[in-house]
Amino acid sequence: MYIEQGYKGFSEGWRYVVGLLIIFFGWQILGGIPLVAALLLKSDSMMNMPTDYGAMANTLGLNLFFLLVLLTFVAAMGSLWVVIRFLHKQSFTSFTTSRKKVDWKRILFAFGLWGIVSSVMVVLDIYLSPENYVFNFKPMPFFVLFVISIIFVPIQTSFEEYFTRGYLMQGIGIGSKTKWLPFVISSSLFGLLHIFNPEVEKLGYGILVFYIGTGFFLGILTLMDEGLELPLGFHAANNLFTALLVTADWTAFHTNSIYKDVSDPVLGWDVLVPVFVFYPILILIFSKKYGWENWKERLFGKVLTKEEFVALTDGDSDLA
Repeated sequence: MYIEQGYKGFSEGWRYVVGLLIIFFGWQILGGIPLVAALLLKSDSMMNMPTDYGAMANTLGLNLFFLLVLLTFVAAMGSLWVVIRFLHKQSFTSFTTSRKKVDWKRILFAFGLWGIVSSVMVVLDIYLSPENYVFNFKPMPFFVLFVISIIFVPIQTSFEEYFTRGYLMQGIGIGSKTKWLPFVISSSLFGLLHIFNPEVEKLGYGILVFYIGTGFFLGILTLMDEGLELPLGFHAANNLFTALLVTADWTAFHTNSIYKDVSDPVLGWDVLVPVFVFYPILILIFSKKYGWENWKERLFGKVLTKEEFVALTDGDSDLA
């Protein structure tokens, strides 16, 4: 009963509205101050500040730009933590999982599994299409990138999971008393949040199939496994290994990675393979490992009322 974990704190509708305002203020306003300030210092005026990812990265340097982008998510995560702990008065454990404590083995299993698969995919593509890549490794810049990535990328990916499949999933589910509605909305919104990524400008809106498909995949993991552990591990591995292994001038991550993709970006089969091949296989692996059952009820069933939840859990609540 992951969605019902929201009942373990204050779950009135107005709190979610206020919470969203606080989160967006921290994410978009406070979090952006260091990046804007750094760009202003490098520019003659605000009118001459670079606005696209590539220009900003060239102006500030790859590692500094990457760090400042990730700091926006540190501010966002801090704002979300304040909202959960002080506005909803909910523990972060119940916000993360329906289990009595966070299952770190689940996080590490998803992280390791997708880390291996995604790395093999990158290495295989480099082997099959060496003309599309240049060896970009520089020891000191890469070491700095590695430290930045290990510390801050998990914060960035965790915020996206906690916000879409945590805050929105629980809030919309409690409000609608359905599971399908928060499942569809949070998964679609996750994809649409990437609409301003430079990849969309280069490849077109067709790339949103990948982002939205990933959102639905992670939504299935959340509802079937009754917690965020698997999405947290998967998402961290995906972004971390991407940042370290390969970069391109037309992607959101401009980094001092080991390889650089210099090919002309084309929307092709490689966008569809993860969504329609790898994700179903991963779902099968997770379902077998963790014994998932009652798919229809877990994905499309009704959300209990607060009274039903309290009666079922014998009054177990963060507010008790």
